[in-house]
Amino acid sequence: MNKRLLLLLCSVLLLLQACTKDKTPAPDPVTPSGKEQIIEIKTSFGNMYVWLYKETPLHRANFLKLAGEGFYNQTTFHRIIQNFMIQGGDPNSKDSNPDNDGYGGPGYTIPAEFADSLKNIRGALATARDNNPQKASNGSQFYINLVHNASLDNNYTVFGFVMKGMEVADQIVVQPKNTNDRPLTNVTMQVSILEKTRAEILAEYGYTVP
Repeated sequence: MNKRLLLLLCSVLLLLQACTKDKTPAPDPVTPSGKEQIIEIKTSFGNMYVWLYKETPLHRANFLKLAGEGFYNQTTFHRIIQNFMIQGGDPNSKDSNPDNDGYGGPGYTIPAEFADSLKNIRGALATARDNNPQKASNGSQFYINLVHNASLDNNYTVFGFVMKGMEVADQIVVQPKNTNDRPLTNVTMQVSILEKTRAEILAEYGYTVP
């Protein structure tokens, strides 16, 4: 093999290596303490603790951003259906007009992030959306599955799981409601970000981080 051909092959190999490095996903950001970020949803019926999947980075980052800004505080679970789900996170639910609940958001959508391993099982956190062909998610509204809603799989992005506190959702869903499935008495939430080690998550919530 002559030197020119050898040099050409080496250049091609180096170029391929560089391209491969460029396509390598960036590592998931960690907190300065090295702990994991989880979500606490406080209600008058108790608290729910949620793990946000790293397999859905756009939805995870968005929820953490909104939670950190206090966006969800005093929004309500505005839609409750037994043996199905509870839905909340609409900023419209903060006002005195119950008829506009379910139509609000932060003013943007999030591209769908489907994964075969993430199903609408009991405890799964997923995003609501309107009937758009791209199946893009509402920027803030979410629901918590009370059963395995298989018909929703790969139609609504699942991006988290309630590690502890599903009994709270079970209490919320049986509250008196109107014909639009809205609770007659507001069920408000306070949403915060907690930082925990994986060992603490297992000890406090009985959840093994994937």
